[in-house]
Amino acid sequence: MNDILNLWSQWLRPSAGLAAVHWAILLALASIAGYLCQRHMGMPKVIGYSLVGALAGFLGFSGVQWPLQGAVLFLVELGASVVLFECGGRITLRWFRHNPMVLVQSILESLLSFTAVYLLLRLIRLDAQVAAPLAVIAMASSPVLLRRVAEDMHSAGPVTDRAMVLSTLSTLYMLTLGSAESFARPGISLLASLASVIAVLGVSAAMAVLLGLLMRLSLRIMSPASENTSILMLALIAATTAVSAHLGGSAPLSALLGGLLLKHLHPRPWAWPRQLGTASTLLTMLMFVLVSSVAATASWGGTVVLAVLALVGARLLAKTVGVTLGNLGSGSSWRQSIWVACAMTPMSAVALLITSQFVLAMPQMGPMIAGIALPVILLLELAGSAAATWALHRAGEGAGWREMRHETGAADHTAPAPLIPTTGDEHHAA
Repeated sequence: MNDILNLWSQWLRPSAGLAAVHWAILLALASIAGYLCQRHMGMPKVIGYSLVGALAGFLGFSGVQWPLQGAVLFLVELGASVVLFECGGRITLRWFRHNPMVLVQSILESLLSFTAVYLLLRLIRLDAQVAAPLAVIAMASSPVLLRRVAEDMHSAGPVTDRAMVLSTLSTLYMLTLGSAESFARPGISLLASLASVIAVLGVSAAMAVLLGLLMRLSLRIMSPASENTSILMLALIAATTAVSAHLGGSAPLSALLGGLLLKHLHPRPWAWPRQLGTASTLLTMLMFVLVSSVAATASWGGTVVLAVLALVGARLLAKTVGVTLGNLGSGSSWRQSIWVACAMTPMSAVALLITSQFVLAMPQMGPMIAGIALPVILLLELAGSAAATWALHRAGEGAGWREMRHETGAADHTAPAPLIPTTGDEHHAA
């Protein structure tokens, strides 16, 4: 790569550089791979995106500095924030008043995931300063990836809604804990850790209130169906992403809380116009390619493989047990709870962001944390997407591989799903 860069600088005029060409080609290949993956394999397009990114990472063409920083960090945060804002906008706070068992189910599965992963990693003799951050990362599923899988499958129903709600809530818990950098520092007292968590949550909540109020004001003076309104929304999320991170908060957490607040302040639905759909898809595609290319740079060894398999197994078992135990009185059947747990398998962009923050906060233990977390993220981005696809199909809520193959052409011409739902699916999720 260094030889190619030197040759590029010698015979071409100054331009955006080889990195821009590199990422343009990667995105082109990702778009082809995503289409072919759905058209000929009947799998979600995100698997094709991740495969291209992983291949680029394995071949050493990622071009991304680790830990994440600069423009790359902003792009990953922005992509995650846009989808998390949408996920937050799909949750009605009244759900938890009418059906508090959903909150109990969420807390139980996240707590069991943390405990099981931590204890198992300690059992295989990993240091507590490595096991605790990895347990925090393992708490959350990826609503970002699950949302893309559900869209590609045209999936809708109680299992899809419940999996999205639980994944979003677990991400909220992980962002609150993992974004507090002092949480990972050795020798810090419990009081100082709580103060750090409260500080991150306070800054993020303040930015979320500002974001929600500005969006509520824009919906008062502008038409929700206008593409200018959606461009304004995207610009506000981008500004919040930059400012929140600068002030010491969490950009994805601010977007998630902002979506929750907007849904509470503006219950009436509004749709994401088709004109902005391509820009949103491009941003999401870039995010998944970045995540997989960075995750693929991790080295695999005997100890790493054992820790990765232990973490993945303990996490899946804990989420299955937690969702199933919390299912009592939550309005869904035992069979549906199994499919919900399987649909919560994926991990992706938010886990990568938290891993990057742990690496920066813990210079000594950070490389060991990343050495285990990155393979887990890559594995659960690929295998987790397939598991979520299988679970939603088995639950009878998503198209099978044959239907996805035949509907690929038609799906590419449909309008994106509403940013805040127009149906009564909230009651199913409750």
